[in-house]
Amino acid sequence: MKRVLITGMSGTGKSSAVEELVARGHQAYDLDTPEWSQWVDTDPADTLTPTQGKDWVWREDRVRVLLSKPGDGTLFISGCAENMRRLFSMIDVIVLLSAPVATIMARLAMRSGGYGQIAEERNKVCHLTSTIEPLLRKSAHYEIETTRSVTATVDEILRIS
Repeated sequence: MKRVLITGMSGTGKSSAVEELVARGHQAYDLDTPEWSQWVDTDPADTLTPTQGKDWVWREDRVRVLLSKPGDGTLFISGCAENMRRLFSMIDVIVLLSAPVATIMARLAMRSGGYGQIAEERNKVCHLTSTIEPLLRKSAHYEIETTRSVTATVDEILRIS
């Protein structure tokens, strides 16, 4: 089975891409959910975390089991976590979703739930986009700008994978 990671900052369209992949009949999981990820305590002075003194990390044991499943076709996972690099050896293709900061901010402001709803979190996302996204870009095999429709983004993900 081929394993594709769709990553990117909050508001770039990872969850929407997974929803579209599932709707098209693909095996896809959003790892930015409590089933697959969790908040952990960190040094409050660490400025590279989504919330002061807290970081969002993958539940490595669960994700490792998911990535180890045998089968045909392609498994799509999406998410962005500090510890995801530890599982890169189990992933075949990394696709970075990106968008202009103004687009990300507008998307986060429209959310009905989840991270990025409040102004403080959006400000943090803006800061992290300038510091974390360049690191994500270095590990990605492909980058897709998500200013087009979700359908067009997923078409491109499928073409790449």
